[in-house]
Amino acid sequence: MNKKFWLGIITALVLYGVVQVLLTTGVLDDVQRSMLLLICVNVMLAVSLNLINGITGQFSIGHAGFMSVGAYTSAILTLDHNAPFILAIIAGGVVAAICGVLIGMPTLRLNGDYLAIATLGFGEIIRIIMLNTEYVGGASGLSGIPAKSTWTIMFFFMLITIVLINNFIRSTHGRACLAIRENEIAAEAMGINTTLYKVIAFTLGALFAGMAGGLSAHTFYVITPGSFNFLKSFEILVMVVLGGLGSTAGSIVGAVFVTLLYTYLRDFPEWRMIIYSIVLILMMIFRPGGLLGSTKFSLKKFGKKEAKANGGIGDSSAS
Repeated sequence: MNKKFWLGIITALVLYGVVQVLLTTGVLDDVQRSMLLLICVNVMLAVSLNLINGITGQFSIGHAGFMSVGAYTSAILTLDHNAPFILAIIAGGVVAAICGVLIGMPTLRLNGDYLAIATLGFGEIIRIIMLNTEYVGGASGLSGIPAKSTWTIMFFFMLITIVLINNFIRSTHGRACLAIRENEIAAEAMGINTTLYKVIAFTLGALFAGMAGGLSAHTFYVITPGSFNFLKSFEILVMVVLGGLGSTAGSIVGAVFVTLLYTYLRDFPEWRMIIYSIVLILMMIFRPGGLLGSTKFSLKKFGKKEAKANGGIGDSSAS
């Protein structure tokens, strides 16, 4: 592992420690704690969707469907079968990943708008199934879910999600996904199995979305089919586009921004989607690449700037 990786991990751990102290001492109240937990969930959702939409270049708007699969699976395991919490979260992610494979294999041969419609249909099918299944509560949903999600658990699940997806992007498999995004025909001509890599990206995205759904279910006590409708998928897509397609750091920034916006607009729900739309329109006009574009946090850039500055000082003094 390089120095840049460990510096990022240490920074994240310091941030975790500071927030933990603030929570323990009561400086942050329950509302702010809930907001922090929601930020962790949304970061997981945005980073995992960015792998599909931003890195592989597909257009999926059914992410809320995978989230709902993970949420209901983990909630049933803890409520009805007294399964260990961490095991239930992982199981929810695995079931969502299996759904990702089953949905991805036939639909990822499609592109663009056709793929978007197929993934939207999947999300709605899952919602309707949950709506009409009495075992999972039907329209009233599941309630009484134990609140087992803590700041520590949420933070480390979020950190693991970011690290694993970022490492995947930097691997040879991630390079194959980037090649598919840039030019799928050229990638296939170079011997890349485009369908396989699209399914892999889709499955990984579904895995982490399912785990995010499980963590969310054990944070807010109750889940209903209406919590995972098209608007939820659109909200996750806004986070990714707002931060910058293809940028993991951008997805994190977008998730934090949208969560804060959502929290402070919770008393005006009828205005939330309008404001989302206005923000997106303004972004497309003034910064179509997103807040960070395809920028990635890197120490090399600062090193180059510092070296250049030192070189300039040396040159000027020499002259």
